[in-house]
Amino acid sequence: MTVYAAGALLWREEKGNLLLAVVHRARYDDYGWPKGKVDPGEVLPVTAVREIAEETGLRVRLGVKLPVQHYKLPSGEPKEVHYWAAKVTQKALSESKFKPDDEIAEVLWWTPEECIEKLSYPDDKLYVQEILDRYRDQTLRTRALILVRHAKATPRSAYKGGNDGKRPLLPFGKLQAKSLVPLLGAWGAKRVISSPWTRCLTTVLPYAESRGLPVIERHQLSELGNAKGPARTKNVVRDIVESGKVSVLCSHRPALPSILDELAHYGTPNQEILLHEGRALKPGHLMVVHFTVPNSKDEPRRIAAIEQYAPFLDEEPELKN
Repeated sequence: MTVYAAGALLWREEKGNLLLAVVHRARYDDYGWPKGKVDPGEVLPVTAVREIAEETGLRVRLGVKLPVQHYKLPSGEPKEVHYWAAKVTQKALSESKFKPDDEIAEVLWWTPEECIEKLSYPDDKLYVQEILDRYRDQTLRTRALILVRHAKATPRSAYKGGNDGKRPLLPFGKLQAKSLVPLLGAWGAKRVISSPWTRCLTTVLPYAESRGLPVIERHQLSELGNAKGPARTKNVVRDIVESGKVSVLCSHRPALPSILDELAHYGTPNQEILLHEGRALKPGHLMVVHFTVPNSKDEPRRIAAIEQYAPFLDEEPELKN
């Protein structure tokens, strides 16, 4: 059975130099990237953020996804490690609660050259070039737009309320909404924008409440709003992207094509193909689109990476009365 783990390549700049965080494990006397095994019920991005906090004392938001690392444990079991890039701000650094323990003796900040020279495992060294490449082409520092399709709602055929905008989530959909809280938090979303229809609002409300954020309602993101004016839906999406803030956007399946078509203006043809896969997002699932952060007003934003996730409660459990 495959063992899953997650972590991050933490990076920051100091006097114009790129530095990467390395942890020294005293028990093994080795040097590597901070990471750890998935806890029961966790989605991988949540594991990464938790493990970073536990091993380094740093609170971070995830950036772009990096290639997956595969190797075999001494037991012969395959292990799969998922890594993200994550920028460490000066504030996070100053607020670090790291204390050496039996597992992690110290957190070190090395240059890429030092990492290549001193890291204990060859597979870890491969990530240095990945980070350098993204640093040079300005796709390392990013902001995410997290597109969420509302959680599982009462079927239209079973809803007797008349007004489709008030059709509620099923009990399972409410469980999905709760399970989205730590997942959305992995990217540190600071704005929550939603269709005003009940099934969307109820999907994002648990996260908004957990962060003390208002839910910004945009009727253009509802099914009816998009049907009446797809161009206005696209304008809302463009405004969200150009704000440069990490945002959650919750909408409906019929509106996804308009939303994704607008996002495609920022990407390459290959990225457009990936974006269009988002038209098939299942209820409660999400797509994370990472955008570059321009250095000037004249520099356009670009898509740096695209990911898709499901909440932990993806398979409907047996609900008991």
